[in-house]
Amino acid sequence: MPIKFKPSQKSYVKGKGYKTEHFYIKNISTAELFEYLNNHNGKPKIKQKCRNELTRRGITIVHKEPVSE
Repeated sequence: MPIKFKPSQKSYVKGKGYKTEHFYIKNISTAELFEYLNNHNGKPKIKQKCRNELTRRGITIVHKEPVSE
């Protein structure tokens, strides 16, 4: 089964019933993955999943210290 970024979500569509939406990490945009990595509230397990996905896509991650003035 593919790796998930966040849990699946069920929503009701009027006249059709329930629709399940899955959030697989391969479908998440690169910008959103970087945004989650830079978020200080992100869970370490999900951050590692993001790093693995970016590596799979061929993107190198460069760690930089934040500039404090």
